[in-house]
Amino acid sequence: MIKQRSITLAITGASGAQYGLRLLQCLLAANCKVYLLLSSAAEVVIRTETDLDLPETFEQQQLFLSNIFTADDDQLQLLAKDDWFSPVASGSSSPSSMVICPASGGTLSAIAHGASNNLIERAADVALKERRQLILVPREAPYSAIHLENMLKLTQLGAVIIPASPGFYMQPQTINELIDFIVARILDQLGIEQDLMPRWGED
Repeated sequence: MIKQRSITLAITGASGAQYGLRLLQCLLAANCKVYLLLSSAAEVVIRTETDLDLPETFEQQQLFLSNIFTADDDQLQLLAKDDWFSPVASGSSSPSSMVICPASGGTLSAIAHGASNNLIERAADVALKERRQLILVPREAPYSAIHLENMLKLTQLGAVIIPASPGFYMQPQTINELIDFIVARILDQLGIEQDLMPRWGED
């Protein structure tokens, strides 16, 4: 029996909530167990940038997201911002991979400097200290020297930076295809099969 892959996915307050939500959809479709973390700013961005009517309460959000993404029982677990007893808060049980998509400048800074003021920052800190896969998808323009220094530091610590900068060589026709370009790159890094976008040189 193949063990179900567990992945931590955090969505923070940078513009581009669509990337994180599409990634969530793909991870669930790939039968991954997803520990989902939403920052307070991410909730605002989701309501602003998408047509999802995200509920206000934590319990309602769990049910809402499980329903719209047709997640199996226990496949999607929404974690509270201060749930220090969750699996992602400890190196003894946290998933082998974490993705922060999109990653705000503030989140980059907090992780780069070892802050653990909320569960997103703590989970990323665990990934780094345990030498586990950490993927960050910043969405900002332009980058300041502070952003660049933080991304360099995180890369040197072993994280992978995938800026939300879709390519155009596939001649995208829709916004969804631009979103899928980035999500496909993330899935490739995670080693999860995807058919959103062919790799370079493939038909």
